[in-house]
Amino acid sequence: MESKFDIFLKGVNKILNVIGGTALTVMMLLTVSDVIMRSLGHPILGAYELVSMLLAVVIGFTIPKVSMDKGHVIMEFILEKLSPRGSAVMITFTRLLCIGLFAIIGYNLFLIAGEFKLSGEVSSTLKIPFFPIAYCVGVCCFIECLVFVSDIIMVWRTQHE
Repeated sequence: MESKFDIFLKGVNKILNVIGGTALTVMMLLTVSDVIMRSLGHPILGAYELVSMLLAVVIGFTIPKVSMDKGHVIMEFILEKLSPRGSAVMITFTRLLCIGLFAIIGYNLFLIAGEFKLSGEVSSTLKIPFFPIAYCVGVCCFIECLVFVSDIIMVWRTQHE
């Protein structure tokens, strides 16, 4: 049975995944259009900047969903050699490390976004501000932390059932 926390996380991750997928589609269309237009002698102004920013959105917004769906690499051969309790301890330990890592990344992205906002840092061609993207990816890092918390809860819940 899924908890309200898990249902909430799945809903948030679904929304983030749609945003990330849309950004990937736009990035792909923009790249193809730029290549075609460039061959005709009229490149799309700022295409490189937009693709770079969209890439940050794609990566940041889809990481929580990939983690929740277990779409990343897992060292199962190590876990298979451990007892169920040992496996739960190992998963908990690695998830705690991941929580620490993504909390630090998210925190630093918020600091950088604040600096970008104060300094008025923008892209060179289109003058798009960087700070909203840094804030959004930082939020996604904190959501990733919640996914890891959910993993820990699930591991110990199934351990005691």
